[in-house]
Amino acid sequence: MGVNMTLFNFAETMFREYDHVLMIDRKGRQYLFKLERTETFRSHLGGISHSDIIGLTPGARVITDSGHKLLAVKPRMADYILQMPRIATVSYPKDIGAIVIQGDVFPGAKILEAGTGSGGMTIALLRAVGITGHVTSYDLRDDMIELAVKNIEGISPSVNNLTIKRGDVYEGFEEEELDRIFLDLPEPWHVVPHASEKLVNGGIFISFLPTILQVYELAKTLRNQRTFDLIEVMEVNIRMWDVGNRSVRPSHRTIGHTGFITTARRCLTSHQDKTE
Repeated sequence: MGVNMTLFNFAETMFREYDHVLMIDRKGRQYLFKLERTETFRSHLGGISHSDIIGLTPGARVITDSGHKLLAVKPRMADYILQMPRIATVSYPKDIGAIVIQGDVFPGAKILEAGTGSGGMTIALLRAVGITGHVTSYDLRDDMIELAVKNIEGISPSVNNLTIKRGDVYEGFEEEELDRIFLDLPEPWHVVPHASEKLVNGGIFISFLPTILQVYELAKTLRNQRTFDLIEVMEVNIRMWDVGNRSVRPSHRTIGHTGFITTARRCLTSHQDKTE
């Protein structure tokens, strides 16, 4: 299955029809929806016609028909990913950011991803590789692919650097000369031999796994392949802070362990093949 769409202008200065808008009330409650000229947004704070938002500059405050003010902004990628529809657990922004940085995903990169899931990681990879790069994403489930395409189109309605395929990468894949391979799969060690053949020398293998026993199995397989080196494992924990007029304290909501990020470099030889 292929997806052909042009790069969305994230720098657009006004709200247009079919843009997503994030409305925030005075208590910080958030409401994300797509603007359609004939629709009306309604909450316990009253209603706002979408046509009253279209044409405004992000950062404007809009008054509901019951007199409440809401702040209208364009959603960040993190806002969108956390609130978009999902079937499987969505990737957390804290992990997505670390994966993009630790995996050194760069403009122009050629990337293979599996599985696509709800499309959160795919969205981040597409933005990171830019219009000169390409992302090929695999998943086994048609319903997952359908939802991912809708989610991706929701924030990037015109992306032409994405191909989505239904397939099992444990059995292999046809893409070659890959700069990066990212796997969000339960048994990524099955992909290691294929990654060894299809990654460019110096390319990076990246995996996200929920348990350390899975990480152990993956690291062992990477070492035994003898073409991977610089194997690193990390996790990201984040704690927000509330800074008010009279108090500064940690937020009641903390995002702890979600998974482990493993990276490895495709090399000509591993340390164990070198003469000391």
